Amino acid sequence: MTLRFAEISAARPDKDSLAAQHAAIDARLDAGDRPGALALWDTARRDYDTWSSLVHLRFAQDTTDKDAVAAREYADALAPEAATRETKLKERLLAEADRPGLAALAGAHAVSLWETDITTFDPAIAAETEEESRLSARYTALLAGAKVTVRGQEVNLSGLAPFAEDPDRAIRHEAETARWFFFAENGEELDSIYDQLVGLRTAMARKLGDDTFTPLAYRRMRRLDYGPADVARYREAVARHVTPLVGRILETRRATHGWDRLRYWDEALIDPAGNPKPAGDHDMLVGAAQQMFARMDPRLADFYAMMREGGFLDLKNRPGKAGGGFCTSFPSVGAPFIFANFNGTHHDIGVFTHEMGHAFQCWESRHQPGVDYLWPTMEAAEIHSMGLEYLTHPHMGLLVGDAAADRYRAMHLISALAFLPYGVCVDHFQHEVYANPGATPAERHAMWQRLERLYMPWTDYGDLAYPAKGGRWQAKPHIYNSPFYYIDYTLALCVALQFWVWSRRDSAAALDAYVALCARGGSMPFQALVASAGLTSPFAAGALEAAVAEAAAVLGL
Repeated sequence: MTLRFAEISAARPDKDSLAAQHAAIDARLDAGDRPGALALWDTARRDYDTWSSLVHLRFAQDTTDKDAVAAREYADALAPEAATRETKLKERLLAEADRPGLAALAGAHAVSLWETDITTFDPAIAAETEEESRLSARYTALLAGAKVTVRGQEVNLSGLAPFAEDPDRAIRHEAETARWFFFAENGEELDSIYDQLVGLRTAMARKLGDDTFTPLAYRRMRRLDYGPADVARYREAVARHVTPLVGRILETRRATHGWDRLRYWDEALIDPAGNPKPAGDHDMLVGAAQQMFARMDPRLADFYAMMREGGFLDLKNRPGKAGGGFCTSFPSVGAPFIFANFNGTHHDIGVFTHEMGHAFQCWESRHQPGVDYLWPTMEAAEIHSMGLEYLTHPHMGLLVGDAAADRYRAMHLISALAFLPYGVCVDHFQHEVYANPGATPAERHAMWQRLERLYMPWTDYGDLAYPAKGGRWQAKPHIYNSPFYYIDYTLALCVALQFWVWSRRDSAAALDAYVALCARGGSMPFQALVASAGLTSPFAAGALEAAVAEAAAVLGL
């Protein structure tokens, strides 16, 4: 029987129902029934997460819907209560003398995660946690409500993409002018939201015993097997090995077009003939993807058919819809959901295959024994998404047409290389922001400018005054809504490129290893998951250089 999104529901919890649930779990523990208590708790967590996912998805689908806004506000207000009870239960379990027995029941890795989790929340920060969610929603709604005009057509920020990579340089410039005019108009509010977020997060960290937010952020991300020093070395490797290569790529592009200077609005035009686009509209792309997955593997094909037939895809751009793309899940039934904003560009393919990777991993790992293992930490999760982007390369003709397939593959590789310096810049910026929480908005913009010159020295904004003064980072939702969640993409890219290299030599073996990795879910920390797939950690000496060198060689660079 096909699962159907429309049939998924979850009871709305409240403080009383949460109290009753946890009283029942405590009663099981009091009676010595630890297996029963853990099973009851796992069910309760799945139900709560399903309800929360539905609420936040419906808000993203229409940020102007008053009922959806009210439901999200209710969920954000209840979240600290749920976190308080979950933290207390984890503390009780971890305080028991029989730690080996707990590890045998719940899993040693789950116990390690709980040990980290209990350091990230305390009722003393409940008010700050709720306010953080409220400010995050305010940022999301502000960007979702943007209306800009290009060539006489009014679009939202997602709808700018076709104009931003149009072969006509004047149209690209007009698109970026419109984009950054919106950010300039809303600059004070964007600065204010972020300033409040930095202050809240710093206050939370200090209440929990940290000097700055950074250590707390790493624990909130459940990063168990690496820290800021490892990330700093990785950023240095990107600056040393990738930034010069991307500089050469962009200089070649400038010379090819005969431009005197390569401007910011030229960076999105990767292919001199024009970036390849999907060979048809939303319906064509969704249908062609079924053929693509059928060619690749029946496991992927069957899963995708379930997603299509069950209504677990929302891919069309529309007014009021939150920007970007994501995959969420409903762990009470084991099903994922893909959210995106198709705009007729190659990004539709990239976002779709990316989020399908997340969704497939969620599906494959649905039988993991506990909710903690359904998803891995984010840098590991991004391996599944980025990995599928590259594993679909041989079949791109179905999505862009056979004549454009090679051009798409080259463009995708070039985009990956160009993304690495930007990705580490976003991460480095956040480390500096939270190391200096008292910085003024102007000082934060100056931080971005300085780091941009380090990682992306080619950037030339021309007459785009707002990004030229250091405002580009304000268009990146992760910086506001998911602090320190961005280096994850660059780490995962290093691993995904290894899958790509492997698939070029033995596609069946690479795909089998990929599926097996998806099924492991979050049962191990990041570097252990990478090793389990027969791949090399991005933190290992030479790993980044090897992956980048293969891409450069294929591109003839």
